[in-house]
Amino acid sequence: MKHTGESNDTTAFVAALPKAELHLHIEGTLEPELMFAIAERNNIRLPYSSVEEVRAAYRFSSLQDFLDIYYSGASALLVKQDFYDLTWAYLQRAFAQNVRHVEIFFDPQTHTGRGVAFATVIDGISRALDDAEARLGISSRLILCFLRHLDEADALETLDAAMAYRDRIAGVGLDSSERGNPPGKFREVFRRARDAGFAAVAHAGEEGPAEYVREALDALEVVRIDHGNRALEDTGLVAELAQRRIPLTVCPLSNVKLCVVDDITCHPLKRMLDLGLFVTVNSDDPAYFGGYVNENYIAVAEALDLSREDLAQLARNSFEASWLNAEAKSALVAEVNAVAEA
Repeated sequence: MKHTGESNDTTAFVAALPKAELHLHIEGTLEPELMFAIAERNNIRLPYSSVEEVRAAYRFSSLQDFLDIYYSGASALLVKQDFYDLTWAYLQRAFAQNVRHVEIFFDPQTHTGRGVAFATVIDGISRALDDAEARLGISSRLILCFLRHLDEADALETLDAAMAYRDRIAGVGLDSSERGNPPGKFREVFRRARDAGFAAVAHAGEEGPAEYVREALDALEVVRIDHGNRALEDTGLVAELAQRRIPLTVCPLSNVKLCVVDDITCHPLKRMLDLGLFVTVNSDDPAYFGGYVNENYIAVAEALDLSREDLAQLARNSFEASWLNAEAKSALVAEVNAVAEA
């Protein structure tokens, strides 16, 4: 347990570090206040009577418990301005936490499945991303995630719709209910996406087994693993991840909130670092999990007794694992080093 002075020092140091966020679901940044404001604007009746009732529902025993509320909240989003407001609210929070680059997931099937056009979703999100670069200096990449609880045919239709927006979408990913939905289920859509020039990432090893991480690497040819906690159950896989420098986009507060780990003091992040894994810290769905990226850094710093150098390395990793060009990465890593050495 850190003393108050040490805790304040950690908070200030984390705040000073430039950071990238690489595992962030934009629909998962929908704070209850904005959810209700947008629902009222759109005449949508939510299954909750107040902001307080929504927050009280954020007690999850599994990923599926969370997803049920996540999809319910997303039902309020209907028009371009909704997606703009959602994205802009997150970007302002990111700016306040010294996040300099974001690689954002969005779930078009969550919206197209209820009649919202693909163009409505991407136009609103990308306009906010453009404004953030111009007004806040935050660079970004956009990653289209396929919903793994749906079938591959639905994912292929979504990829077809995305082709008109290749200039705005940097990569594809895979999210939603992991159990019973192995990465190999989406082998063909990922092949087509890679052939079209999209980079590939996938959620694996959160609730699913280590073999799902292996399958994401082999069947989907991903360049990053989102979560990856359970890779630690396979020593050969750990060695391969370390040797290939495959980034893991770890989300500590999410893991606790979804009961993936029992307590933040049990989180495997420090062990991952000690094993030489290429780990980054991210917030996942921060409106639901109790903290944005700085809160995640601070939580693991205090619970796992991370050093300042550990924290600086996590910040460096966030830029090095990003899809920025080499020059931009080098400049941002130099800024991290300047803070670490100050």
